[in-house]
Amino acid sequence: MIPALRERFNREQFSAERYARLLARLDQVTRSHVEFRVAETPCFFPIELLDGIAETGRVLTHQLIDSPEYLHRSEAAIPERYRVPNENPAHPHFMTIDFGLVCGEDGSLMPKLVELQAFPSVFGYQDVLAQAYVDAYDLDPGLTSHFGGRTEAEYWQMLRRTIVADHDPENVVLLEIEPESQKTLPDFHVYEDRLGIATVDIAKVRKQGRRLYYTRQGREVPIHRIFNRAIVDELERKRVTPAFDYRDELDVEWAGHPNGYFRISKFSIPYLNHPSVPAAVFLDDWFAGRGERRIPEDRSRILLKPLYSFAGKGIQFAPTDADLNAIPPADRNLYLLQERVHFEPVIATPHGATQAEIRIMYLWPDGDPEMTAAITLVRLGRGLMMGVDHNRNQEWIGASAALFQNVSSPISR
Repeated sequence: MIPALRERFNREQFSAERYARLLARLDQVTRSHVEFRVAETPCFFPIELLDGIAETGRVLTHQLIDSPEYLHRSEAAIPERYRVPNENPAHPHFMTIDFGLVCGEDGSLMPKLVELQAFPSVFGYQDVLAQAYVDAYDLDPGLTSHFGGRTEAEYWQMLRRTIVADHDPENVVLLEIEPESQKTLPDFHVYEDRLGIATVDIAKVRKQGRRLYYTRQGREVPIHRIFNRAIVDELERKRVTPAFDYRDELDVEWAGHPNGYFRISKFSIPYLNHPSVPAAVFLDDWFAGRGERRIPEDRSRILLKPLYSFAGKGIQFAPTDADLNAIPPADRNLYLLQERVHFEPVIATPHGATQAEIRIMYLWPDGDPEMTAAITLVRLGRGLMMGVDHNRNQEWIGASAALFQNVSSPISR
């Protein structure tokens, strides 16, 4: 995207040895093995482009959280057995919004929404990855992944305010399902090292009265705040039963309230009104002939998406009448028909131009008046889907990071 940096990287800075150094560095810093595919290259984006995309994400988020009607409707998206009381604050602590780049009518690139989620992404690992690219390939140190000219220390101060708040880190836990088996374990280790919090298996939490406890070095430690990484559909799929009921009145705060996972999600897309948002309608509305947005008649231009799925499971391209009719009528409100968007391949690689899906990752600490674009995640791919699980046996694809010019440290071109 920045031709001079792109060409220099492809021609001079990349080598197999440096890529191996990158992977080794990631394993060392995260105290684990990164199992998902790491792209050979970072992405060099103009900050003006990323700032524009980040602003689009902010506008979309406020269309939802500032609408009493939407907040009322989104109550129906929260399954009763997973409805957590005391939903506070009114805004999400974390927002992750994925965009692809498409060609506008005037030939310029514009963002198109893929999906949005009020749920944390790999904020810790992504910071490590961006710096590892700079170190492994001896890139210009003026390149950064932090929005707003923030330093690494300032970025982590914001993460600490969001996750730990004013609590003793010992009383804050990252809660996950079988964390040692998760591909995101490297991310968990970064928080442990930088914030001093513990990663705890949700099945090993103990409940006594209104309090939750975990075991640390043989001691029972009370949990005052939960950095929530447990996904409900994975609980269901793995048949994990925590010691507490999500509906319990507990003396605990949530960094990333579980209700937000349902409130702001694929469920939200039909309620958004913005040029960046593809046409979308709930499947039950489509069968009933309802829905303000017209879905293309050409089925090759449609996706069928379950509202709640893990790592892209269940998405169908070009669904047939048989596919749609196979979904029981009582479950059709749990599916979305969405216009398929064709991304422009904008990253030049030795294996050809490659598509980039850009995730803007926002933080909203308690007490801050507005959410803040903090860092990005980029997925490179040349397949139908951008997730690394869907781009196997290819090179110069996978999980990457956006690097751009630090506004306080100009790069000499």
